[in-house]
Amino acid sequence: MELPRIAVELGLFFEMTDDIAQSEQLFELLSAFALKFDCPWIAYGPLASEQRVFKPNRQDSVVMWNYPAEWQERYSRMGYAKIDPLIKKGRKEAGAFRWSEVYTDESITEDGRRVLDEAATFGLRSGVTVPLHGPDDSFRFMSFAQSSDCELQNRAITYLQMAALRFHLMVTKFDTTTASEQVHNLSPREIQ
Repeated sequence: MELPRIAVELGLFFEMTDDIAQSEQLFELLSAFALKFDCPWIAYGPLASEQRVFKPNRQDSVVMWNYPAEWQERYSRMGYAKIDPLIKKGRKEAGAFRWSEVYTDESITEDGRRVLDEAATFGLRSGVTVPLHGPDDSFRFMSFAQSSDCELQNRAITYLQMAALRFHLMVTKFDTTTASEQVHNLSPREIQ
């Protein structure tokens, strides 16, 4: 996709997210935006500093992924979040990184390489992960995956990273709103 068109698409994505009030709708918009970069699969999830599994760290936290159902089931059943090299690298990095960089890194374990090899058998052949670090050592990430072995260009990664950040900020706002609404819905007796 050419540069001016990408910038316009990102601007449209930002504008459309202004009126969204639900995480699921926002995820659909982000999925449509990612398709413009041939990334049909995305994953977003939080991990608390003490967690080693891919699941919400608070009751109102959001985990969303549209990876193939068979891969989601296997990933969860096998506990791959504990050994996923993308999560491990994401905890240490501030910027987006290609999956191929992780795969060829000298520090990757055989278990970590196996997770990426298995993901490829389910069609998740290449991708980019965007670490999203927050307060109190919180960590969320957004991954964009492709079925081809083609690497995304740096410019495409920048646009996906900006969209991921926008998505994350909006979802965090929803989480905060939900938490404050829950506090305000207490009866006088419960507040006491």
